[in-house]
Amino acid sequence: MGTLFVVSLAVYSLQELLPGDPAVAILGEQATPETIAAVRADLRLDDSFLVRYGAWLGDALLLDLGTSYRSGAPVMETILDRLPVTFELMVLAQLMALAVAIPLGTLAAYRAKTVFDRFTTGSAFAMISVPEFVLGLVLIYYLTLGLGWFPTTGWVAFGESPLENLHHAFLPALTMAIPVAAVYQRLLRTDMLATLQEDFVTMAQSKGLSTGHILFRHALRPSSFSLITLAGVNTGRLLGGSVIVEVLFVVPGIGQLMIQSIFLRDFVMLQGTVIFVATAYIVVNALVDLSYGLIDPRVRHRSA
Repeated sequence: MGTLFVVSLAVYSLQELLPGDPAVAILGEQATPETIAAVRADLRLDDSFLVRYGAWLGDALLLDLGTSYRSGAPVMETILDRLPVTFELMVLAQLMALAVAIPLGTLAAYRAKTVFDRFTTGSAFAMISVPEFVLGLVLIYYLTLGLGWFPTTGWVAFGESPLENLHHAFLPALTMAIPVAAVYQRLLRTDMLATLQEDFVTMAQSKGLSTGHILFRHALRPSSFSLITLAGVNTGRLLGGSVIVEVLFVVPGIGQLMIQSIFLRDFVMLQGTVIFVATAYIVVNALVDLSYGLIDPRVRHRSA
C-alpha cells in the first residue's frame, strides 16, 4: 500500500508541472473562459494541493477516476473497455514465452556446455538486445509483407470472430513474447543447473527414472521460483508497457490509450491509466508472493 500511495502522489503531482494554468493546458488556448472556469472548479484548482489530492484519492478509492474532458466518458469505463485487448496480448505473450522458455531452459541446463546450450544462450542474448519496435518491424516485413501470413494492423474483438481475433493478436503478442522468452530461458537454465546438483535428483537417477521424468517432474518445480517472480513482474509490466507494440500494430489497448491521452492533452485520462496500471502491477506481485507456497510445500513449512 505504501508503494501505491507514493505512485498515486507522484501521478497527481504531474498536474503541477503543467505550464501556466492547468485548465488552459488541458483544454487548449481556444477554450472559452466559461469552459476554463468549469474545469478549474472541477479540478479544485483554487484549493491547496493537499486538499485536491485528498479529494482525488478518495474518489479513486471508490473507483472514480474522473471524466475525460475530450471524450466526455468516465475514465474507469474507458479503461475497462480497453483492458480486454491489453490483457489478451499479455496472456498470449506470457503463454508463448513460457512455452518456449521452459523446454529450452530445461534442456540447456541438462546439456550444459554443449553446442545446444551455446546456441540457445547466444540466441537468447541476441533476442534480449533487440528493441521491441525493431523486432516488430522485422516481423511485419517478413511475416506480413513478405509471406502475407498476418494482417499488418487492426483488431477484431474475440466475440466477433475468435479466429480472426487470434489472427490479428498473434503478431503483436509474438513481438512482446520473444524478448521475454529469452530472459525466462536464461533464468530457468541458471536455476535448473543448481537444482540438478541436489541430492534428490541423484536419488531419482539412481532409481532408474527417465530423464524427462526427472527434469520436468522433480527438478522443474524447485527451479521455478525466480521464473515465477519474474513472470509476475512481467505481467504487470506487459499490462502497461505494451505501448510501443500497441502503437506499432494499431491495437486499441491501454498502451495506445496512454499515448492518445498525451497527444490530446487528456490529463485526467492519463492519470487514470497510470494509476490503474500501477495498481495492477502491485496486485499481481502480491499474488505471485502468495503462490510460492502452492508450488513448493517447503515454503509453507518455513513460514509456519
